Amino acid sequence: MSDPRIGLSIESQVARITLRRPEKLNAIDEDMIDALLKACRAIERSDARVAILAGEGGKSFCAGGDIDAWSSLDADTFSRRWLRDGHDAFGAMARLTVPLIAVLNGHALGGGLELAACADLRIAEAHVKIGQPEPGLGIIPGWSGTQRAARRFGTGLVRRMALFGEVYAAQEALAAGLVDQVVATGEGSAAAEMAAARVLKRSPRATELTKMLINAAEGEESERVVEALAGAVAAASGDLAEGLAAYRQKRTPRFDR
Repeated sequence: MSDPRIGLSIESQVARITLRRPEKLNAIDEDMIDALLKACRAIERSDARVAILAGEGGKSFCAGGDIDAWSSLDADTFSRRWLRDGHDAFGAMARLTVPLIAVLNGHALGGGLELAACADLRIAEAHVKIGQPEPGLGIIPGWSGTQRAARRFGTGLVRRMALFGEVYAAQEALAAGLVDQVVATGEGSAAAEMAAARVLKRSPRATELTKMLINAAEGEESERVVEALAGAVAAASGDLAEGLAAYRQKRTPRFDR
């Protein structure tokens, strides 16, 4: 990867994305945003059938946006570059055509929660805490913390975290629906590997299509899903073969019903 703080490996059809900035609690800066987007593109062009996302170290899955990186930006640059670029990267994560498993092996706060919300399955280790502290700093949850997070976790839960500052321990997060599984500290990676193995036993094409349809039901990518599915049907039809043949032979195509 262009930034060594975003690790990507693909082996045996499993992609592994790792945030490698433990000294800053895996906080994300602009270069890391770009690297996350590139990692998503690399996964889409690979043979990966499932992806695992984790943070290095045991204190923090991701502390969100690096305050030192964004606090010095002027308002225009903050909105035009920081927020938009973050949306692009996180959107790409949420719209990966393969299932994404997030291993919350440390706290997921602010942008860390927004990143976890991109996943299809969230596995939390027992010691983690989850919350949205941004309004306490005078800023909003800007990487879809009021949109994708609300769709996936419910507006009531997001209100309690973002407006009232509630922070959830792992078991509380499980009961509230913020995470899907809680395991002992240190066992998140093993649990993710087991979940990935279950994905690999299922039809890759059916899994991809099912994820696309679920995303469309959430309003995540309705336009792309409709056109991708329709395009696949058209591409698989005899009409495309006849149309291309006619084009190359400079004749009128003969389409049959």
